[in-house]
Amino acid sequence: MAIANFRLDYLNSLFFYPVLNEEYAAQIARNCNAASTDTGYIGYVTRFQVRTEFLSRYSVKTVGGSIHQEYWIPAEDLPEFNRNIVGLIEVISEFRQSPT
Repeated sequence: MAIANFRLDYLNSLFFYPVLNEEYAAQIARNCNAASTDTGYIGYVTRFQVRTEFLSRYSVKTVGGSIHQEYWIPAEDLPEFNRNIVGLIEVISEFRQSPT
């Protein structure tokens, strides 16, 4: 499955948080997204490329251990972020949990 752009999942989201490695993305998809009723108990890991010129406006944030690196893209910049994606967004992993 491939998609063309991202959207904010929550109306009150202030930031979009693309993470920088697959291990961290899998932790979020498995432990947070797949465990939530808000996502229907499913989480996805995606792979995509963004033009360096766009990302150079933002700093990489480390929010835990050394693998926990991400960008904080303000919600109002998401349309421009989407325009700077090169190619499609590829879904590379899927995690599902049953409601408890």
